[in-house]
Parts: sequence; C-alpha cells; structure tokens
Amino acid sequence: MRPDLAILTMSGILEARPRVGYYYSGKPKNKLIADQLKQYIVKDYASHPVVVKSEMSVYDAICTIFLEDVSTLFVINNEGDFIGVCSRKDLLRASMIGKDIHTMPVNIIMTRMPNLSFVLEDERVIFAANLMIEKEIDSLPIVNKKENGKYEVKGRISKTSITKIFVSLLNE
Repeated sequence: MRPDLAILTMSGILEARPRVGYYYSGKPKNKLIADQLKQYIVKDYASHPVVVKSEMSVYDAICTIFLEDVSTLFVINNEGDFIGVCSRKDLLRASMIGKDIHTMPVNIIMTRMPNLSFVLEDERVIFAANLMIEKEIDSLPIVNKKENGKYEVKGRISKTSITKIFVSLLNE
C-alpha cells in the first residue's frame, strides 16, 4: 500500500501532509503533464547536430542535408564557433539564382548570428517548443557559451524530439 501511495504522490495525483495523511490533489491530468513537461531540460533530449564548415560548397550542403535527413545545417567557422544556420529554403534559393553551387560557399547564403534562434543546454524543453512555434522553425541548435563569448554547438532539438516527449508522457 505504501509504495502505491508513494507513486501516486510522486506523480502529483495525491499530496501528503504530516498529521493529515494522503489526499487527492485535484489537479486534472493535463495539468500534471504540463507540470512534468516544465521540468524537462533540452540537453537530456538532444539529438546529434549536423554541423558544416562555412567554406563548404552549397552543392555539398545540399547533399549533406539529404544524406543526414535533416531540415537545417548548423554552420561553424574554423575555430568551431557557431556562426550561422543553413536551411532547406536557403539552399533552394541559392540553387535558383543561377550561380555555380559547386563553388559558392555556404557562408554566403546562411542566416547569420544576430538573426539566429538557439537554446542553451540548461534551458527547458517548453521554452524550446515555444521558440520553435514563435519563429516557425523545425529545429533549434543547443549551444554552450565558450570562454571567448562565442557559442559551440552541442546538439539539436527538433519538433520530432518534442513530439516523442509528448507521446512518452501520454503513454505513461
């Protein structure tokens, strides 16, 4: 009986107080799921980032985006600093302008730092989800601030990752 009460207390369905005992918390199930979701950190649900150098050709970037089956490439410089994002839309636009995509570097077409959205490793998943909805993007780089003030790409969180979290919560 006591282990059952402990599980119900940890899940938020019951609450416990000294000299009172166990009682029903009254929270609806969706509130319990929301409370649980607010505790998740992005670094725990990060997937492997697809990172390319800024000198890579647009043609090679197009090949990479299809081979890795991702929607966005994260661009770094020679020091490993995060400097931009190259999306499918950027690559499509570059291939349509008529220049040679075999020699054109990615850093010409990428979205640069002041216009980028990203999350730090210790941010909440719900913050990342809200940012993706607000900016209408499919994934976010998970970054870590380096000593020089620049950012290093550590992972990525996508709509698919967040959907997996929702499904696992609802299946519990």
